[in-house]
Amino acid sequence: MRRTTASAAGAIPPQPGPREATESREDLVPPPDPAGSPTGWPAARAAQGTAGPSADGGEEGPAAQRNDERATLRLRETDGPAGPDGPDEEPQHPDDPPRFAPEWLRLREPADAAARARELLEPLRIRLAGLPGRAGGLVVHDLGCGTGSMGRWLAPLLDGGQHWVLHDRDPYLLHFAAAGAPRSAADGSRVTVETRRGDLARLTPDALAGAGLVTASALLDVLTTEEVGALAAACAAAGCPALLTLSVAGRVELAPAHPLDAEITEAFNDHQRRTGLLGPDAVTVAVEAFAAHGATVRTHPSHWRLGPGESALTAEWLRGWVGAAVEQRPELGERAGRYLDELLAACAAEELTVVVHHTDLLALCRPTGGAS
Repeated sequence: MRRTTASAAGAIPPQPGPREATESREDLVPPPDPAGSPTGWPAARAAQGTAGPSADGGEEGPAAQRNDERATLRLRETDGPAGPDGPDEEPQHPDDPPRFAPEWLRLREPADAAARARELLEPLRIRLAGLPGRAGGLVVHDLGCGTGSMGRWLAPLLDGGQHWVLHDRDPYLLHFAAAGAPRSAADGSRVTVETRRGDLARLTPDALAGAGLVTASALLDVLTTEEVGALAAACAAAGCPALLTLSVAGRVELAPAHPLDAEITEAFNDHQRRTGLLGPDAVTVAVEAFAAHGATVRTHPSHWRLGPGESALTAEWLRGWVGAAVEQRPELGERAGRYLDELLAACAAEELTVVVHHTDLLALCRPTGGAS
């Protein structure tokens, strides 16, 4: 659905993912935030109106983690003037999709962590143990990393030294991801990070060179068939497995049920498929794409299960979900407005539960001997 900032008219995207915009500069990562809140999420720049994870300083901070912005994704450069906040603010074209709000990514992070399919971790560990060159440490490429929630979830669940390469188009999200990255693996081995900025829809053949694992979260459903094919081909060329989590499955369950549930769901799914994006068809397309390269592919449900304890997330997700449906079918407007009001009231009264269906995918590509 349409991307929105925190300051836009209340809409927050239900499925954050890569940006479509193609203009970028490579020198835009701001300096680390010097202060943090008790929860590890400091107040961010006023221009963004959002928050992100803070660094803990010292030798293990972002500067020590090779936060060095190397270009591995094909971009169209821009020589435009600095933004209103100085050289670290990316100039915004009126047609560019706005940035994702780090606050939204923070809000959904616990639900994402609870939903991801741990059943896929054991076959992943077995494959990683057999990768050539693993003794030198595991190199993980996290595509569309956002504020780094995938790394915070997965790195502490894997043994051995790890070096995470964090890819995203947004320099602010990359800063938050590097600053909030985990420091150690499951067995206490060191975890380091670096950032690479670019548009993931333009993955170059050498972008994943040396990768031992590719990860992504809420990514596949905002790609096209061609982009998923390019991702599968790149993983196959690197000979590395891919763990791609939280792709929308096109199904939502609300309790209590409402007569408009099915119509809103159908309109939302159509919105997810706009302009050639895969939406709820993404996992099926990805399975076929990886299998065509000889990979063994496994899938597993990874649903959000939102109850009274997740009312803040549920309310924001509802606004985005219904908003996308109305954007797709404007004739729903008046009925959908009443519907949303009813759902938000039930959510506030802790009388609503929601199950948002997702699917995780593990593709075990054939090792090539070049993975590290």
